[in-house]
Amino acid sequence: MDAALRDILIKMPKAELHMHIEGSLEPELIFALAKRNGVTLDYPSVEALRRAYAFTDLQSFLDIYYAGASVLLKEQDFYDMTWAYLERARADNVRHAEIFFDPQTHTDRGVPFATAITGIHRALRDAEAKWGMSTGLIMCFLRHLSEEEAFATLEQAMPHRDKFIGVGLDSSERGHPPEKFARVFERCRELGLRLVAHAGEEGPPEYIRTALDLLKVERIDHGVRCLEDSGLTQRLAREKIALTVCPLSNVKLRVFDKASDHNLLKLIEAGLAVTVNSDDPAYFGGYVNDNFVQMFEVLPLEKNHAYQLARNSFSASFLDNQAKRKCLDEVDAFFEQ
Repeated sequence: MDAALRDILIKMPKAELHMHIEGSLEPELIFALAKRNGVTLDYPSVEALRRAYAFTDLQSFLDIYYAGASVLLKEQDFYDMTWAYLERARADNVRHAEIFFDPQTHTDRGVPFATAITGIHRALRDAEAKWGMSTGLIMCFLRHLSEEEAFATLEQAMPHRDKFIGVGLDSSERGHPPEKFARVFERCRELGLRLVAHAGEEGPPEYIRTALDLLKVERIDHGVRCLEDSGLTQRLAREKIALTVCPLSNVKLRVFDKASDHNLLKLIEAGLAVTVNSDDPAYFGGYVNDNFVQMFEVLPLEKNHAYQLARNSFSASFLDNQAKRKCLDEVDAFFEQ
């Protein structure tokens, strides 16, 4: 990749639509929060913890992900974690970020729902006030838990309805099909919440179809296995259903053996509304610009693809039409230069 294209990828305005805030906890911050809160970690040093980031699949990642989250106990911890991500996002020229959080990861440890969401929300508001960065918070249900537990989480969330824009579905995909959560998603739709779900990462293409038909989601998180089903691929293109693809995550979790095997270009060529995102950047080797740069280094992606991906990121966002238009105009102006 030439220096000019690399410069474009780094500087172009973009939105990030698939990033788990707990997955942005860098080892240095984990150790700082552990010290502040008197939490004993199973790792003797930052370096030892980094070495443990050698995952073989989604579950082996989730095991260490939940261990890292154990240091989050107070509102300020959630604020500090979120602010650290937002600073990184700003450096990557992210103009709008839609951020996932997993309340059950914290409430199951005895951390009040309000503690988590208030700390995260305060950081998001500060980023808006300080930099003009727009944000949205999406509450995810953990799919390895029951639908009853998801309903209980939704009930806990209702006093804080002004702090989040939608709900998602994440965690272990295998053996936990979308239809397991059909009733709670129906309730969320009645409440006017935006709906997304992880599907077609480790799970089969059929999970994408059921997420659309039974959960009525507006966006598919990951979705890279859709190409195994030509009818589904054509439907996603026809209905302009966005895929929030996370390339480095896919490689790290062995969805693809190596970066050059990734199907990002094939997804684009299939006419799909693909976006590039970082998923759990502290664990998977990079933030959003790292995902762009590494993919463009190993795949025959060009400037026109960068332009399309930047536009897709805003078009697929949950910004209102006026804000979306302003961001798209900024992308157009950037590429016209």
